Amino acid sequence: QVQLVESGGGSVQAGGSLTLSCKVSGLAFCTKDMSWFRQAPGKEREFISRIEDDGSTTYADSMKGRFTISRDNANMTVYLQLNSLKPDDTAMYYCKTNRCGSVLGSGDFGKWGQGTQVTVSS
Repeated sequence: QVQLVESGGGSVQAGGSLTLSCKVSGLAFCTKDMSWFRQAPGKEREFISRIEDDGSTTYADSMKGRFTISRDNANMTVYLQLNSLKPDDTAMYYCKTNRCGSVLGSGDFGKWGQGTQVTVSS
């Protein structure tokens, strides 16, 4: 069964950087299509970025240029580099596999990690 474990969150000052990791256990196939989302208190979960099988990436417009997604296939790990962090970036950050898991509702499929907290102070 696929498992996803995020790490790398923490508390930083505005303007700082963090690198989040999402380690996937299970089939390597599960890392072929991965996404990052975040959820701030009282807000809906928000899409950040996606990396697909061919390495192509997409980003939410509001985060393009500050955040970078990447993947290490050998270690079955997906990363999210966060730069120029702002207090509004404070949230729980989640990774998701879109290839393995189960039906999640609203036509979605995959599996979520447990999240890693990012807190940005001004």
